Amino acid sequence: MQDILFVIGGRAVTVLEASVAAGFMLLGLILMVAWSALRQIRYRSDEESAAAERIHELEQHLSTLLRSQGEMSGRMQTMAEIFGSRQSDMMRAVNERLDSMGHKLGLSMANTTKQTHEGLQQLHERLAVIDRAQRTITDLSGQVVELQSILSNKQTRGAFGQGRMEAIIQDQLPSSAYTFQATLSTGSRPDCLVHMPNGAPSLAIDAKFPLEGFNLLRKALNEDHLKQAQAQFRRDLSKHIQDIHEKYLVPGETQDTAFLFVPSESIFAELNESFEDLIQKAHRSRIVIVSPSLLMLSIQVIQAVLRDAKMREQAHLIQAEVAHLTDDVGRLNDRVTKLQTHFGQANRDIEQILISTDKITRRSRKIEELDLGDLPSANLEAGQRLPASS
Repeated sequence: MQDILFVIGGRAVTVLEASVAAGFMLLGLILMVAWSALRQIRYRSDEESAAAERIHELEQHLSTLLRSQGEMSGRMQTMAEIFGSRQSDMMRAVNERLDSMGHKLGLSMANTTKQTHEGLQQLHERLAVIDRAQRTITDLSGQVVELQSILSNKQTRGAFGQGRMEAIIQDQLPSSAYTFQATLSTGSRPDCLVHMPNGAPSLAIDAKFPLEGFNLLRKALNEDHLKQAQAQFRRDLSKHIQDIHEKYLVPGETQDTAFLFVPSESIFAELNESFEDLIQKAHRSRIVIVSPSLLMLSIQVIQAVLRDAKMREQAHLIQAEVAHLTDDVGRLNDRVTKLQTHFGQANRDIEQILISTDKITRRSRKIEELDLGDLPSANLEAGQRLPASS
């Protein structure tokens, strides 16, 4: 009922006020129609005098209705004023509540904006971390693809194994203790020759492990493919072991044992777990299959042997120097003995000198004790001498 229906002259007219005005207008229209009817009735003929009394009563009723209309109009005016004041109070309360809600909503929006900004900042930071991780993964994927391409080519795979083997040996041994790609008297060229001490034959190391058959093992899709891959791997490795035995085991020039370097610990573990027959065949052919960790351990043992041999060589030099030092000490002892003899003779001479000085001192004291005033001059002229002492 308090809804605004329309605005006239800057005043808002509500539904209630419009309803009251419509009621008044309808009542006024009814009164006008009744009043017109009464006027027509007055001008009727005298035959209608019987109805005059009724008309008079009707006029009284109409007057009563007019008074009621005036009272109702006053009451409606009062009600409109009351409703207007209440409406203004209600509008003021609504505005205050709207202002309070707007302030709270503004604070809430500010907090929400701040939290959203912080969340977006954290999200950007996490996205940056994810982006860096993704770039790292992309780089690693590229490196894995590059490594796969290296391992898929026989020449590049051999260079990869050669590089790992060379890095291990270069880190452990001096440059004079090994030679890469050395040529033997038979014309064969092992990947590395480790020179042993004391003129012992060198140790040959091969870094060309056949991976074609092993890659087929990993790519096998069923049991038949697996069996074929195992047979191919056995043939390749057996031939490679035989080639190392024939080419690199040269009597008097190399050791009677050679190393076959496997550039992967996982391949070495799979080889020992699933291909025990190949390991035994390698042992019978005096070929030791080594992984990077075993090669490092073996090189450390060789390094200890080289250090011991070098210490033995230095021990001979030390013994020679000690012998020379002993001769020098003997000569020094002779010279000190001679010097001691000279010192003894000098001590005896000093003792004789001290005896003579003591005698001279005693004689001078005796001379001081003599009384030369009572002696006759003749005795002096006779040249009497004092008794000589021994």
